[in-house]
Amino acid sequence: MFNSLIDSTLTPEGFFLCTAAALILGLLTALCFSFRARFSKSFILTLAILPAIVQVIIMMVSGSIGAGVAVAGTFSLVRFRSEAGTAQQISAVFLSVALGIILGMGYILVAVIFFVIIALFFLLLTFVGIGENKSVQRDLRITIPESLDYEGVFDDLFNTYTVSHRLDRVKTTNMGTLYELRYTIVLKNEASIKEFLDALRTRNGNLTIICGRVGTESNL
Repeated sequence: MFNSLIDSTLTPEGFFLCTAAALILGLLTALCFSFRARFSKSFILTLAILPAIVQVIIMMVSGSIGAGVAVAGTFSLVRFRSEAGTAQQISAVFLSVALGIILGMGYILVAVIFFVIIALFFLLLTFVGIGENKSVQRDLRITIPESLDYEGVFDDLFNTYTVSHRLDRVKTTNMGTLYELRYTIVLKNEASIKEFLDALRTRNGNLTIICGRVGTESNL
């Protein structure tokens, strides 16, 4: 078992030292998990200050780790109460909570070593690219008139230009006179996006078509 650099008893010196370490490790956690990923400014700031918040909670419960974990768990759930983040974001939040708990107990050295291990392992997996999907998914939205039967109307074009396609949602627009079809597609490597969209436009009466990459992190 590692020896703590300071005694776990709450003292002014210990409080400021643990808080400083929590803020530094929180900032490093935010920088590490934002590597090759797109997060909002609010999420990055949350990761940076969360260890310090949890650390203070642990200190204020007078050594009752069970009570501290229960209260800290409430804070970790607030961020995802209405919107379930990605697995990477949830992992980052749990790492911040864990660092705060360790620092709240006064084990600065353990917190630093634990962070270094997790950060190096995360960066290694990121560089290796394990679990990455090489095929780029795209969000395709096609507007069609209500008189056009959307079931199977674009199947031949999808078979020609895409590797896979999935109809995710059908929505009526313009007071029910139009349908908006939302697909998730993966284009073939040799497929031309312009040629594909031109073929769709001739089928849907030259109504609005929107095609873009599927984004899961940029809006958080």
